[in-house]
Amino acid sequence: MEAWMNDVPTAVRASQQQLRRDVRDLPGRFARLSEALEAEVAAIRAEQAQGGAVPELLFKDVAAGKVTPAQRAHIKRRGCVVIRRVFDPDVVGAWNEAIVRYIDAVQYLQRMPQKAGLDKYFSALGASRPQIYSLYWSLPQMQARQHADMAAVRAWLNRLWTFEKNGTRYFDPDRQFNYADRIRRREPGDSTLGLSPHSDGGSVERWCEPTFRHVYREVFDGDPLAFDPFDAEGRTATREIPSPAVCSAFRTFQGWTALTRQGPGDGTLKLVPIAKTTPWMLLRALQPDVPDGDLCGAQPGRALGASPQWHAPLLAGLVSIPRVEPGDTVWWHSDVIHAVEDQHAGNGYSNVIYIGAAPWCGKNAAFAQRQAPAFLEGRSSPDFAPEDYELGFDGRAREENLSPLGRMQMGLREWA
Repeated sequence: MEAWMNDVPTAVRASQQQLRRDVRDLPGRFARLSEALEAEVAAIRAEQAQGGAVPELLFKDVAAGKVTPAQRAHIKRRGCVVIRRVFDPDVVGAWNEAIVRYIDAVQYLQRMPQKAGLDKYFSALGASRPQIYSLYWSLPQMQARQHADMAAVRAWLNRLWTFEKNGTRYFDPDRQFNYADRIRRREPGDSTLGLSPHSDGGSVERWCEPTFRHVYREVFDGDPLAFDPFDAEGRTATREIPSPAVCSAFRTFQGWTALTRQGPGDGTLKLVPIAKTTPWMLLRALQPDVPDGDLCGAQPGRALGASPQWHAPLLAGLVSIPRVEPGDTVWWHSDVIHAVEDQHAGNGYSNVIYIGAAPWCGKNAAFAQRQAPAFLEGRSSPDFAPEDYELGFDGRAREENLSPLGRMQMGLREWA
């Protein structure tokens, strides 16, 4: 652990004071970013009124190389995309049914009260029927992760990034690491899962940790309007505070695959579809109305929250994703602010498998060395609370269930 992490409050106060002192023309920088943010939010509201601010593609167009430069530019501006019909709906329907049987077979609900105290970060959900299941190794999850069409989608998304500069390659866009995440199975009427707007992958680190400061170097030391959220320089070297609420792998995009039909009002995803939100948030915490030692509410070991108190101009751009069907996928840049609707007011289950785009790189290869034994033994993914529901369960996926591609994606076989 880095030395500053042993006394985070002191580090936060010192970093905030240092940045307030050293960032050149801080008021002018923030004013320019605020003007740009206001313009983007206005554009989002207009796009949403005209049919939707979240870009959409068909998988067949991605696979055939028919995505236009204008579409690519729009996705990079919005930092998100729905890619439809990645999987056959009948296959996905079978996966959904198999996951229901898997939850029952592993006796998740019966064992859950014994596990609830393990995760202090999400324990508020522990007293009720779960909506996110801490299961990682079911056959449907592994089959979706290692599917060739999923690999094609993730490679295409990775290539939206600048992954090589001046002879340095930061990640391999065409090789994936299968970062194991969980399952959402949200029942109609649920009001326990709502997650407030946030960005994953670190909070106070963005101001305090030198590796993060390098990622956001333009914001603090250059032209903040020139910040490129798709520049991979520094992204694969960041060091996060260890926490079950913080992803310690590198993801170009977070994402999920829809197992059921769902859309606005069904307790699903909302986004602020602006790729360049972080610069404004970083400088917002340095403004004179923010108390010393307070980075607009950012807390160590948590996601970076966006609150009405500090970030109202940004939250004016929060919109629901469009309706999706089984087999559609939803993707959002790791900096993009996102939330989950408070209430599932729909009629059917709102189910997804969380699968992000995590390209092969040194950071993810190191994480794979920690994750592979967890898979082989049936333990929880090492980025999450050690609930271990699948430990000793014969019905989980095994190494023999993996394709050659799947083995490479899990770090169980050298890349060919």
